[in-house]
Amino acid sequence: MSKPIYVLGGPNLNLLGTREPEIYGHETLEGIHTRLRSLSGDVPLEARQTNHEGELVDWIQEASREGSAVILNAGAYTHTSVALHDALRACKVPVIEVHLSNPAAREAFRQVNYVAPVAKATIAGLGAYGYELALLAAKSLTGQGEN
Repeated sequence: MSKPIYVLGGPNLNLLGTREPEIYGHETLEGIHTRLRSLSGDVPLEARQTNHEGELVDWIQEASREGSAVILNAGAYTHTSVALHDALRACKVPVIEVHLSNPAAREAFRQVNYVAPVAKATIAGLGAYGYELALLAAKSLTGQGEN
């Protein structure tokens, strides 16, 4: 059995579908996870969300040991967390950063990004579809993609 791809979400992603839908869309995080599971084929997914920085760091460390890749939407921690940056730097599997909106086109404080320098790739501004692209990329990077 192949190692799972971890799909990790940071603070406030549990509010997707209701929080600022004009920015983040109407789809819920549960809906995104359901769609990813249907697209993952034989590759298991470990999908989680937390509002707590330390828990997200613990999950990244777990994914480094037990997973094949990480798809990460760190939410606001993208712009604030050196702890998250350090955990990602130590991560031994590919990390793909995902953002529903395009942080580069938003507020000045969102221009700081502690995730991108330690991620294999970043997908931003494509809404929930960005997660599907990240899944395809993760499968390809780990040799679990379709030939």
